[in-house]
Amino acid sequence: MSMTTDQLSQLLKERLTSSFGKSLEEVTTKEVFQSICFIMKDSIYPNWQMTKETYEQNDKKQVYYFSMEFLLGRMIETNLLNMGLLDVVKETLVSLGFNPDEVFKEEHDAGLGNGGLGRLAACFLDSLASLQLPGNGMGIRYKYGLFQQKVVNGYQVELPDYWLEDEYMWETKRADKAIEVRFGGTVETTEINGELHFQHLDYERVLAIPYDVPIVGYDNNTVNTLRLWSAESTTNHFHFHSSRGHDYYHYLDYKRSIEKISEFLYPDDSYYEGKILRLKQQYFLVSAGLQSILARHKKSQDSIYDLPNHVVVQINDTHPSLVVPELMRLLLDEEKLGWDEAWSITQQTVAYTNHTTLSEALEKWPEDMIKTLFPRLYQIIHEINERFCKMLWFDYPELREQIPEMAILAYGQVHMAHLAMVGSFSINGVAKLHTNIIKNRVMKPFYQVFPDRFNNKTNGITHRRWLLNANPGLANVISEAIGTDWIKQPEQLKKLLDFSADRGFQEAAARVKHENKKKLASYIKNHYNVTIDDQSIVDVHIKRLHGYKRQLLNLFHIIHLYNSCLENPNQNMTPRTFIFGAKAAPGYTFAKQVIKLINAVAEKINNHPTISKYLKVLFLENYQVTLAELIIPASDVSEQISTASKEASGTGNMKLMMNGALTIGTQDGANVEIGEYVGSDNIFTFGLTSEEVFTYQMRGDYRARDYYNNDRRLRNVMDLLVNQHFSGDDVEFKDIFYSLLYNNDEYFVLRDFDSYVSTQNKVNHTYQQQEQWLEKSIINIAHSGAFSSDRTIQEYADDIWKIRPITIPTHPIL
Repeated sequence: MSMTTDQLSQLLKERLTSSFGKSLEEVTTKEVFQSICFIMKDSIYPNWQMTKETYEQNDKKQVYYFSMEFLLGRMIETNLLNMGLLDVVKETLVSLGFNPDEVFKEEHDAGLGNGGLGRLAACFLDSLASLQLPGNGMGIRYKYGLFQQKVVNGYQVELPDYWLEDEYMWETKRADKAIEVRFGGTVETTEINGELHFQHLDYERVLAIPYDVPIVGYDNNTVNTLRLWSAESTTNHFHFHSSRGHDYYHYLDYKRSIEKISEFLYPDDSYYEGKILRLKQQYFLVSAGLQSILARHKKSQDSIYDLPNHVVVQINDTHPSLVVPELMRLLLDEEKLGWDEAWSITQQTVAYTNHTTLSEALEKWPEDMIKTLFPRLYQIIHEINERFCKMLWFDYPELREQIPEMAILAYGQVHMAHLAMVGSFSINGVAKLHTNIIKNRVMKPFYQVFPDRFNNKTNGITHRRWLLNANPGLANVISEAIGTDWIKQPEQLKKLLDFSADRGFQEAAARVKHENKKKLASYIKNHYNVTIDDQSIVDVHIKRLHGYKRQLLNLFHIIHLYNSCLENPNQNMTPRTFIFGAKAAPGYTFAKQVIKLINAVAEKINNHPTISKYLKVLFLENYQVTLAELIIPASDVSEQISTASKEASGTGNMKLMMNGALTIGTQDGANVEIGEYVGSDNIFTFGLTSEEVFTYQMRGDYRARDYYNNDRRLRNVMDLLVNQHFSGDDVEFKDIFYSLLYNNDEYFVLRDFDSYVSTQNKVNHTYQQQEQWLEKSIINIAHSGAFSSDRTIQEYADDIWKIRPITIPTHPIL
């Protein structure tokens, strides 16, 4: 779509008048933002409709991506960029006296996700549309999202993230597409003409209302759909037995219980009611999504038997694993297929992505809970399990002893990852190392049974948001050097290798980095009243707060630097700014203590009269996509220091390398592949390998206390946790201290400390050689195209989904 500033200016004035009855002099930035969105939707909606019609007329396969999270961030800039309007909108706003950044800030980050899982899903949707591939998202429209994080006296405090307080400009409610989802009740089994029939009785009805969000492709007419389901109630679904007042209050209780299903992302499942709610969420998404898919399929196709030729359901991690028994239920009970027919269709339709090796994330639910909430699904899961175990017994006698560990139902638990693997035609990991670990260790017996199902699809990120939009200065420098082909073909970034040692290009990239640092410094000054050196090394650790991600190891190095400055105030140190951004799960006490410790250390260092000249520590609250877009372009050092074997892939590592940061990391997840691309001289690797971690765990001979006793630096760091140095008492951080020494340091923080400190010294030394540093930075940018989500999605499309691009014609009215 093309438009001049004069045309857009006129459209904007007309829209402000028609929508708000105001002139330019009277309107607020929010009204300007909303008017721009209205103008955009006038162009998006016809293409959206044309995309749907083209898909319906085309009998090719579509993918439906089921995910509990879609971390979209602000959509206005992405949509404007993809529509080719970003520059003209910015110019128009400036000409009319508005600050584009202030206008864009009127859009809240959508509260639909938390971490890398949700951001990956958002990047995938962007790539599907930009590659003109027929693909749609299925998620939940959380009313409050996860939570809004505030830091009060150094502690994380969780507040509701009411991101829907203002109208969400991109969604369209489809009340006519509502789906009924059923919970609880009983199942009555009858035999008619020799066939079993199952009737679900006395169930709780929940209405699933879809809200559709358009996903705009880059420089094409494709507009795919993210469908978000909201749990709502109507009086039609509640029976008033009398006119007495208690029925009214009973209805309010009923209404409240239903709305809770789509209220918060990831309810705390450390207690029974939280487990129930989380399971309800998962089934709510699965059932509503599958029912809508089948309804669409039956409308456009003759036979339910053709479903695998037209539909593939990709489940993003274990959360939507109930897709398997729910699809079976719909095929058996609603479509009246036999078991073998339904099972064949299910296995040919469902694909599963595994994102973790952590046992707590490979969900297991109490069998009785599943039976109570989903009585018919429980029967189906039980039958799937019986048939699977019999198959193992007769066809794989060498695995008989492992059947209890492979069963879907075992020891009173339903193993969701097992259910997903058994019911899918594809099982993929998300980095080469991760896939090898799940094949050869975590899921080895399943790999022995289903070797053809396992494959790798290394994660990726959309370079359009994370470079072109988040870092336009660098994008322009790149385009001036190698042209603009890289925007549609990110692998073309490799042409930058010819400029890695070019002094002119280095200086141009360095100027952009400095401008980005000044922008970040301004934000920090305005929000935290802390002044940071915009010439300092910006060292960032931005990801979910978890023990295995080892924010604690980073912090121990910072405390070590602090101790070194106290011992030698005159040492020559390159100033460094350490930035943390992370949310801790509300029930994760250890992670919340780490946040408090980070803030306590920051307060001590930032207020020291001499050390603060060299070191600054910031914990930036409420980390989300928009904040990441500010931090990442300003970053020099990318902290990717998870315990080897624990991080499936990571995507923050890709975003940061794409923006010229150098990685300090373990040989974990996609760090390994980044190292293979850029070469060992252009990444700072340290610590245990995955095999060494497995060896320690197998032998059980790791002794954390030995490292504490034998390393004076480490002992000095840890003792500060329990001698009131960072706290008013000596017990505030004792749980961190004891988790390392008395619980034997589960994530090998102490074991990797020496290697980490030595490698950080190399980082510091290399940064002082600026030409060398810039060359390494440019080499990282040049290889980052390999980690574009366009590449990842193309691999999914070719190898798993078997879908092909469909060109959407221009809508006649445009």
